[in-house]
Amino acid sequence: MALLALIAVTAIWGLTFVQVKDAVELYPLYAFLALRFAIASLTLAPAAVVRFGRGTVSGTWLKGTGVAAFLGLLLAAGYALQTEGLARTTVSSTGFITGLYVVFTPLLALGLFRQRIGTSAWLGVALSVVGLAMLSGIHAGSATGDALVLAASGVYSLQIVLLERVARRLDPVALTFVEMLAACAAFSAIAAARSDFETPHGWTVWGALLVTGVFASALGFLVQSWAQRRTSATRTALAFALEPVWTAIFGFTLAGDRLGALGWGGCAAILGGIALAEPAAGQALRRLLPRT
Repeated sequence: MALLALIAVTAIWGLTFVQVKDAVELYPLYAFLALRFAIASLTLAPAAVVRFGRGTVSGTWLKGTGVAAFLGLLLAAGYALQTEGLARTTVSSTGFITGLYVVFTPLLALGLFRQRIGTSAWLGVALSVVGLAMLSGIHAGSATGDALVLAASGVYSLQIVLLERVARRLDPVALTFVEMLAACAAFSAIAAARSDFETPHGWTVWGALLVTGVFASALGFLVQSWAQRRTSATRTALAFALEPVWTAIFGFTLAGDRLGALGWGGCAAILGGIALAEPAAGQALRRLLPRT
């Protein structure tokens, strides 16, 4: 269930690449991100307040507030780099390069915490990397944009690895709420310094703000916090490797990007890598495929 929930989140994230690219052409980038995470914070605020009021959040969690805020700042850095890159390159290229956290995450887990990675997980990573390389057949972006997205991928990997260390002992709702608040504060400060704030107009901007704020941010990262209590950082990254697949699909259908045979083969290889690394995911996929 944790893995399937993460896969559903990647579908939402894949869709929002197209929306965000269109929105930031009409509205200042950092003001957009500040409003996005403000909406995410407001979405989670009622549940977070109830948990604090009932004493669900323990003193142990309060000690982890700083960690949660740091994770939120990492998210802010990742989104800033990724969105700056997205504004300069294609939707499909952004999804492909972002997916390289399937490589960075186990390496960071090994380097920072000496966390052992099982053979099947390494094989799944290898196959997913092959799939990501095959998806380079749809690559048509700028070098500057690609470099920014690559840096974002590394930041996301660090966030995934660190979240695994704290997710099991912190309340997921409160953790995600503080993450969203920290990201909102960071982007608000940048947008205010740049005098970027203005009233959003039109459904292109408002639609992107609502979808990314409520679903891609508040619910998406809440699912990640919940799921990483039940699965490893490496398997989380493998599930997130589906993000470029969804991005390529939505880029094809909504933004006019074209995959080609090599790109579709890369999608299949990524699915195979996830099934290899997590047999339960393979069984779930086999059950779902006949129904679709």
